[in-house]
Amino acid sequence: MTGPPRVIAIADPSLVVLIGAAGSGKSTFAARHFEAAEILSSDALREAVSGDAADQGASGRAFRILYRMLDARLGSGRTAAIDATNTHGRDRRALLAHADRHGVPAIAIVLDLPAAVIHARAAGRTERLVDPAVIDRQIAAVERTLEAGQLLDEGYAQVVILTTPAAVDAVVVVRDPAATEPA
Repeated sequence: MTGPPRVIAIADPSLVVLIGAAGSGKSTFAARHFEAAEILSSDALREAVSGDAADQGASGRAFRILYRMLDARLGSGRTAAIDATNTHGRDRRALLAHADRHGVPAIAIVLDLPAAVIHARAAGRTERLVDPAVIDRQIAAVERTLEAGQLLDEGYAQVVILTTPAAVDAVVVVRDPAATEPA
């Protein structure tokens, strides 16, 4: 780890929405900071329903399952971390509706890394290959969201934006039942 750690205090329970292009490191971040049962991954659910994590045709079924699992976790007072690109407002609004229904805060963690880093990571994958043009569209969607200040307007209790691999590596997530203010 380089530099001092950045502590992100999250309420427990809460909804943590990871946002970033394919290859930005969302799954790695989730695995580092959340228990396996807390992570709801669109790729894992596409794999479960179709046998292929990259099968976009299975996304509808995968997200229906994800939303049911999210309701179950939040409804029983447990934190959920959503591991999906979440680059569009419509997708994030659907997640926020679940947090609102269960009265838990939502935290956005954005992996807004340089395009060259994301493309290099994506190119190094042996599974879940994503077309570079799709990644470029996802990067552009994240940038538009951030430039417009959209995330706070959407209702997140906290918005954390990480812009370098070193910043991502320096994060420490702590659970704080009273956390409601930005870290």
